[in-house]
Amino acid sequence: MGSYARKYSLVPRDVPRVQTAHRRIVTKLPVPESLPVFEALERFEPSSMQGQPPVVIDHAEGWHVHDRWGNMWLDWSSGVLISNIGNASPVIVDALKGMLDRPLLSTYVFAHETRAELAELLVGLAPAPGYKAFLLSTGSEATENCIKLAKTWGLQKGGAEKRYFVSFQNAFHGRTMGSQLAGGNPSQKKWMGKPDESFVQVPFPDGYKNPDTRFELFIETLEKMRIKPKQVCAVMSESFQGVGPDFFPTEYAESLEAWCRENDVLLIMDEVQAGFGRTGKWFAFENYGIVPDLIACGKGISSSLPLSAVIGRADVMELYPPGSMTSTHSGSPLPAAAAVANIKELKKGRYLQNALDLDPVLRDGLFAIQKRHPRHAGCVHSRGLVAGIQIVKPGTKDPDPATAVAINQACFDRGLLMFAPVGVGGECIKIAPALDISREALEEGIHTLGEAMDEALRGAG
Repeated sequence: MGSYARKYSLVPRDVPRVQTAHRRIVTKLPVPESLPVFEALERFEPSSMQGQPPVVIDHAEGWHVHDRWGNMWLDWSSGVLISNIGNASPVIVDALKGMLDRPLLSTYVFAHETRAELAELLVGLAPAPGYKAFLLSTGSEATENCIKLAKTWGLQKGGAEKRYFVSFQNAFHGRTMGSQLAGGNPSQKKWMGKPDESFVQVPFPDGYKNPDTRFELFIETLEKMRIKPKQVCAVMSESFQGVGPDFFPTEYAESLEAWCRENDVLLIMDEVQAGFGRTGKWFAFENYGIVPDLIACGKGISSSLPLSAVIGRADVMELYPPGSMTSTHSGSPLPAAAAVANIKELKKGRYLQNALDLDPVLRDGLFAIQKRHPRHAGCVHSRGLVAGIQIVKPGTKDPDPATAVAINQACFDRGLLMFAPVGVGGECIKIAPALDISREALEEGIHTLGEAMDEALRGAG
């Protein structure tokens, strides 16, 4: 089956049986009967789609994922930070049934009531008055739209000179051309040949990969590039970098906002994976006390179906006349209904509060694991219910993707599901359970991760 290197073997193996309140493994893994599905996917899809632990999902509810052969995994992926209020939340299922029974499935940009309700709800989440919301389908579309608006705004404010779009090294903003131009991974830009030189990246102050967390480094880097502040149209950053997750020092974020205000530069926060309660705040930028001009949203906005949005200052959002900034599925009825139900459910408060309450449980549990494996667990970052352990080669900061995959595989075999390791070198074990996960289930997951690391690192240097 294919000649490319696989992260995960499709040869079924005997694994220990597991039976707990939140995990059940009763077959070989991968399940022998599931192999025809993988064979079909390999035959009809590109190999780029074959990179996750080998589960064929039959259904998912709450913080559990099931196959149809009796196995159940404790879900620490939330899809990929999608299902913030849990898999197949009943309130979302009911909202979708209501729209199906109406029936209303597609509308282009013809008006419907749910789209108007969603736009109002999103504007109500904005950090200041005078914002508007534009609905799209994917996170990449949202960040692309932010780029388009910022570039247009720069032209109007300062002409062709105000063209530089600043983002951060190691950033991820999507897989389309504009989003990868703004991304901070050079390998993802090779296909472009010579990328647009008006997109530049500066070091991100994560404190581990880059120990220099001074805001002065931002200014110094632009000076070395011979870019003047008046030439910058916008600065965009993930509210936490997905490769870590890596967070801004608060003082740095405050200084960045002040620099943008002083130099008439738009501040854009990419909340595609950070928003809608993931850190215990509606938006992760709230942890820094800053007010962005544009906010890119996605993933957890609906906790289910594809939907994204840009929430931004009205003067920026109104740069394009009627009919010239739309999308085929802008505010499509089913995703819009899911998002309205999701936001209303989140507003009840127990999800955000649960993320805050469980923050020390997750963080302290991961630090305890790191203490057992200090030479391999190079860095732990955690806030709310998103966290990561960066696996490194012993005694270095060099990524160790092979060991990270081995740990991820050992978790999978024990009934703990996470997506494949991420990070600048595939070294990060990323943790993102549903926001309503119980303390008991979270602690069971932490214990399982610890066992998996003990096994994968047994006898390692």
